Amino acid sequence: MRRLVAHKAKSLITNATVSLLNPHRQSSSPSNYCSRLARFFTSLPSDTSMASHNPLSVDSLNPKVLKCEYAVRGEIVSLAQNLQQDLKANPGSHPFEEILYCNIGNPHSLGQQPITFFREVLALCDHPTILDKSETQGLFSADSIERAWQILDQIPGSATGAYSHSQGVKGLRDTIAAGIEARDGFPADPNDIFLTDGASPGVHMMMQLLIRSETDGIFCPIPQYPLYSASIALHGGTLVPYYLDEATGWGLEISELKKQLETARQKGIAVRALVVINPGNPTGQVLAEENQREIVEFCKKEGLVLLADEVYQENVYVPEKQFHSFKKVARSMGYGDKDIPLVSFQSVSKGYYGECGKRGGYMEVTGFSPEVREQIYKVASVNLCSNISGQILASLVMSPPKVGDESYESYFAEKDGILQSLARRAKILEDGLNKLEGVTCNKAEGAMYLFPRIRLPNKAIKEAESLKKAPDAYYAARLLNATGIVVVPGSGFGQVPGTWHFRCTILPQEEKIPAIVSRLTEFHQKFMDEFRD
Repeated sequence: MRRLVAHKAKSLITNATVSLLNPHRQSSSPSNYCSRLARFFTSLPSDTSMASHNPLSVDSLNPKVLKCEYAVRGEIVSLAQNLQQDLKANPGSHPFEEILYCNIGNPHSLGQQPITFFREVLALCDHPTILDKSETQGLFSADSIERAWQILDQIPGSATGAYSHSQGVKGLRDTIAAGIEARDGFPADPNDIFLTDGASPGVHMMMQLLIRSETDGIFCPIPQYPLYSASIALHGGTLVPYYLDEATGWGLEISELKKQLETARQKGIAVRALVVINPGNPTGQVLAEENQREIVEFCKKEGLVLLADEVYQENVYVPEKQFHSFKKVARSMGYGDKDIPLVSFQSVSKGYYGECGKRGGYMEVTGFSPEVREQIYKVASVNLCSNISGQILASLVMSPPKVGDESYESYFAEKDGILQSLARRAKILEDGLNKLEGVTCNKAEGAMYLFPRIRLPNKAIKEAESLKKAPDAYYAARLLNATGIVVVPGSGFGQVPGTWHFRCTILPQEEKIPAIVSRLTEFHQKFMDEFRD
């Protein structure tokens, strides 16, 4: 249709032009052609006019997408990327030489090196023709070669470029189940494992299954990782908040859960599930086992699915705390597979491995009926399967080298070195933040973040409001422009109304942490002086 309209218009315009330039060559007068051309355009339907109507506008998009927000890659990060490009094009144009990304848990982008054993196995699996070459024995450890052979034997066609079962390669799920069993001391079934491209697709899958309409609610901690608010919005549900207690180190109080559950039910919201992030993101706390028991009991009593985000299970930095999976806690309480619906999420993006770009992870799904499990499998099948490299890495994370293996000593040294360094970085940042005027920061017991509270002067709050910005977003933007340090405003994670925070990762290289503290300290003092009441 559009081609026909364009052709007819072109013909009329050409004839009119020719007539105007040489009226003796045409039988019709120029005015006649112009008149016909005008009639032609006024007769066109609105959707085929020359000012063609774009079928898409923001207002015509899915409102669930418009409602969804993801703060860790939001406005501040876009500003940081623009500044980085400007620094490259115009060196010396800003009062800093580099952008320091403290906004997202992306370890390798900030200089963390991959675990050698994991990468050797991945390389051999992706290029198996070198396994038989004599040179390989000198370049790769014996146990990485042996593990690659084992994994390739489990993959259909011994090809990492082939699709797998929709839940993931069965042999790799066997390995992961064995790793879970060794960790928890309770049996794990490989048929309960769904391998995913990182933990995020598993979370989306469960939201898609649980949320039927906006009257279905999902309990989420506040502050929370924005994946949860985003996925709940995308799938049309309602986020039901429960506030963590900052005064007790971001504690989770059962009384708060009960209060918020009653409030939601009074509004006609059917709360379907409870999200718990342990260790916490963005708050960095590690739950005590007794607290976990209370949470399990609450979910059991109220008929809630327990969604346990446990992707930071390797990141625990204080000797008085240790990670316990919710499945282990539930089983130790005597609850079996049929007693409580529980989904545990794990990812290769975090821990000491930090392999964000490999997009590997899994969810362990227990306590669901066979009929519901069929629906979970159906949804997983729509995506065919998760990527094979991520599947392999997830199996390696849950089954690393053991004592006596050739790679064990180097593996353990790399792992311990990373975790010890993260603990030191967390402590330096925590101490530096707590020295700032009006700033308090709880200890980072685990995960990769600090979530300090900043008490901003009223003048700064009013200035932010005049610019239609949240006060902590205004602070973060000013911090970035002055220092090159990228943090995420607490308003992107949720917080008690009237309080302001920001999330800062502990991931920049250890030698850069003192400079970050120094820059932040200088900026903060000037900011407070500028807006002092």
